[in-house]
Amino acid sequence: MHSKTTRSTPKAPKPEPSGDPALPSGAAVAEARQTQSAPTDRPAVILGPSWALIGLFLIAAVAALYLAKGFFLPVVLAFLFALTLSPVVRFLARRRVPEWLSAGVLVASAFLALLLGSYFLSAPIGEWIDRAPSIVRELERKVGHLRGSVEQLERASEEVDKLTGGEEGEPGRAQEVVLREPGLLTNVATSTPDILARILLCLVLLFFLLAYSGLFYIKLVRSMSSLSDKKRALRISYDIERELSRYLFTVAFINTCLGIAIGIGMWLVGMPNPVLWGLLAALLNFIPYVGAMVGTGLAGIVGIVTYPTLGEALYGPLVYLACTSLEGNFITPMVVGRRLAVNPVAIFLSIAFWGWLWGFVGMFIAVPLLVAVKIFSGHIPRLSALAEFLSGDPRKLPEEEEAERESRRARAPPAAG
Repeated sequence: MHSKTTRSTPKAPKPEPSGDPALPSGAAVAEARQTQSAPTDRPAVILGPSWALIGLFLIAAVAALYLAKGFFLPVVLAFLFALTLSPVVRFLARRRVPEWLSAGVLVASAFLALLLGSYFLSAPIGEWIDRAPSIVRELERKVGHLRGSVEQLERASEEVDKLTGGEEGEPGRAQEVVLREPGLLTNVATSTPDILARILLCLVLLFFLLAYSGLFYIKLVRSMSSLSDKKRALRISYDIERELSRYLFTVAFINTCLGIAIGIGMWLVGMPNPVLWGLLAALLNFIPYVGAMVGTGLAGIVGIVTYPTLGEALYGPLVYLACTSLEGNFITPMVVGRRLAVNPVAIFLSIAFWGWLWGFVGMFIAVPLLVAVKIFSGHIPRLSALAEFLSGDPRKLPEEEEAERESRRARAPPAAG
C-alpha cells in the first residue's frame, strides 16, 4: 500500500477588524502603529548655544577678568609682547641664533630699559609730586574769579548745616567723624611689591613664550583634526603675529618721533621738564583720542602755573595739540594704511571698556587687542559681520560698488542716435 503524504499549506492570518470600514486592514494597522509612535506634547530640545547661555558666559568672563586682574593683566601683556617680538626671534633663528638666547637678550633688554627709565624719571616725577600742593594753590590764585561763587556755595552749605543739625556744641548733636585716606606715598609704598610681582610674572612668561614659540605652533597644529583646520589655524596665528607686530612697531616709532617733537616744542616755549613732556606724550599717544586730550589738559594746567599771563599759558597746550593733531590726522593714517585701520567707534568703546576693567594699563592694551580680534574675525566666515564693523576702511564692498554702477547705468539717458 502506498501511503499518501499530505502537505499542509500555511494559512494566511486573518485580517484584524478595522474601525474605519473605508480603510483596508493594512492601512488601519499602519495608522494604529503611527498613532502609538507619535510623540506626545513634550518641549522641544534646542541644540546649540542659546543667547542666554552666551550672555551668562560673557558676564562670568568679565567678572573673572576683573576679580583676577592681578593674574590676567601680566599674562595678556606677555602674550602681546610675545606676538610683537616673535618675528624678531624667528629672524634671528634663521641666522643660527638659538631661540632661548634671543629671547633672553630681548627680555633682559626690556627689563634694563624699564629700570633705566624708572631711575631717570624718578627725580622729575618726584619733583612734580612735591610741587602738587603749590600747584593747586597757584591755580586757586590765578583762577580767583571763581572763588566768589565757591564761597557763596560754602556759606549756603553752612546755613543748611545750621538749620538741619543745630548750632555747634548743642547737646544731642551727632559728632562728625572724618576718615582720612592714606596719602600718595603710602599707596605707592604698599602697592610696590604687587607691581614688582606682576612685572616679574610678565617677563618670565614672555621669556618662555619667545623661547618655545615653535613648540606652541606645533601643539596648535596637532590639536586640529582636519588638514583644512590645521592650515587655517596656522594662517590665523601667523597673520595676527605679523600684522600686530607691524602695527605695534610702527606705532611705537611714530610715538617716539611725536615725543621728540613735543619735547622740543615744550623746550622752545619754556615749559619745565621738556624731556618728561616728550616721554609722557609718547606713552599717552598709545591711547588714541583720550591720550591727546589728557596731555593737552595737563599742558594747560602746567602752563597756567608757569606763565604769568593766560595768553602765554596757552603756548604749551597749543604745541601739544598741534603735534598730536598732525600725527593723528595725517601721519598715522598714511603710514599705517587702510589694512589695519579700525573703526573709531570701536576704538573708543574698547578703550572705555578695558580702562574700566584694568585701569590705565588696560587703556594701553585696548587697541592692540582690538586689532588682534579684527584680524581673527576676518578669517572666520561666521564672524565676517564683526570684522566688517571693526574695519575702518571706508571703501564699499564689491557688490555695493557693482550695484551703484548698475543704478547709474539705469538712470543715464539713452545715447542719441
